[in-house]
Amino acid sequence: MWLCVAAVLLGLFLLRRWHRERQTVPRLSEKHVLITGCDSGFGNLLARQLDARGLRVLAACLTDSGAAQLRAATSSRLQTVLLDVTSSQSIATVTAWVRERVGDQGLWGLVNNAGIAIPTAPNEWLTKEDFVKVLNVNLIGLVEVTLSLLPLVRRARGRVVNVASVMGRVSFFGGGYCISKYGVEAFSDSLRLEMRNFGVKVCTIEPGYFKTMITNVDNLEKNFLSTWEKLPDEIKSSYGESYLKQFVASLKLLQKGYNTDLSLVTNCMEHALTSVHPRTRYSAGWDAKLLYLPLSYLPSALGDAVFALFYPKPLGKV
Repeated sequence: MWLCVAAVLLGLFLLRRWHRERQTVPRLSEKHVLITGCDSGFGNLLARQLDARGLRVLAACLTDSGAAQLRAATSSRLQTVLLDVTSSQSIATVTAWVRERVGDQGLWGLVNNAGIAIPTAPNEWLTKEDFVKVLNVNLIGLVEVTLSLLPLVRRARGRVVNVASVMGRVSFFGGGYCISKYGVEAFSDSLRLEMRNFGVKVCTIEPGYFKTMITNVDNLEKNFLSTWEKLPDEIKSSYGESYLKQFVASLKLLQKGYNTDLSLVTNCMEHALTSVHPRTRYSAGWDAKLLYLPLSYLPSALGDAVFALFYPKPLGKV
């Protein structure tokens, strides 16, 4: 009896959520959305996707070539601008540029997508500067871009969409990437509460492993090898060269499971920007839903045991 009641209630809940999430924001063709990191990957695809839907896309690229290629693939509505999220001057310039284009209606959407993963390696192999390089792009840059554009988003009662990662839920490799994504989660949570009474919605995207420049195995392998070459002999002897080889081999194994359908992520971003009732968090990819997120709720000892199965073994020298 109670199982039937529970099943009916669950069905009604899911039906209500499906209905709410299908409601679309009106007059999308009048709304401006700024996306960072549009040279390639998720940002590039989202810019083209939103442009095809009729939104006024402001695509921030790091390079002239990336901006030119994107303009060639989109309509005249889409506008590009060069942005280095690690430069306060660049952010200030882009903020003024956006203000000129959106006018009194404000900025409907800000998508913080720009990110890097390299340098990455076991923590002991890295320097403070290695961590700072990643954190400056993925977290500090994201925060500064958001703070600079937030008055325009508040004016529009719009959306902030921050790209985190499943690595903002579980951290099983070293360097600044996982740290930065945990930071994006925390910043998004506090900002969401602060913006609630202003009518601004803050959404977090948590993709699993997708095939992008960030997960390019050749680049990651070069990064590991160059980092290894710079290590002191004492650290090299403690880990052993076999550790390095196993690490690279595990990367290549992981590559086989990469998802190539980037639209699974950009569809989540689009929904966050266009639905009247967006979700707080979006998990993109079956690995995110069925592996990483469940692991994040397990006791740490169990999660560590699972990840340790795939970790290389050091020589054990002290």
